[in-house]
Amino acid sequence: MAFNLVNSELRNWQSRKEWFFNRDHTDTYELWYEGRYKRAEVWQKKIMGDLIQLDPRVKTLLEFGCGTTRFTRWWHNINIEASGGDISPFMLAQGRRLFNGDLVLADSHHMPFKDNTFDALAFITTFEYYRDPVQVIREAARVARHSIAFGMMNRNSPKIVRRRVQQFFGKNPFYVTATFYTPATLTSLIHKALQGRDYTIEWKCTGLPKWFPVQEWKQPYGDFFGLLVKFK
Repeated sequence: MAFNLVNSELRNWQSRKEWFFNRDHTDTYELWYEGRYKRAEVWQKKIMGDLIQLDPRVKTLLEFGCGTTRFTRWWHNINIEASGGDISPFMLAQGRRLFNGDLVLADSHHMPFKDNTFDALAFITTFEYYRDPVQVIREAARVARHSIAFGMMNRNSPKIVRRRVQQFFGKNPFYVTATFYTPATLTSLIHKALQGRDYTIEWKCTGLPKWFPVQEWKQPYGDFFGLLVKFK
């Protein structure tokens, strides 16, 4: 049954300051990936696909922080049945028009699903905004049977300096509440959250300059990294 997530005249949600609760930003989100970020998206999907396919048990996946479902729509290309969840009604309102699968409006800190509902959980450029990342990882490990996949903006990137300078001058609202991680710092959080669990971790980076001879590598540098937690 079709339904409206938000009033068409509503511009902000609950007076929240985060960019994903402001329609001046969310209404144009899809355009980013059709323009200057198109090449980056291709490589991001390449490494996320390579990582998730390291676990052939994964047939169903929940992407939390799915936004407009940009990645959620893509998982079927590698034969994974995806669903999405997000806390922003503005993002999900767009996702509902673009995606035919299941979507839920919810907080990732308290996922409204039973244990082991999905084969995998995925977070694509959304984990950076979580208030309590350890709690989110534990929720993901509860809901996912086999794997957790992270696609992250990398702290080890020269673009971090540019973003913070823009933010200082009020020119970039997208990262005001973001915490940037490296493969090492994210791994440390995972170990803290998953004490007592048996798992392996694989990761790789991309987002390297176009002129660089390789575009994905196992060094902790680049604008983006993917990381897979695989439960044994």
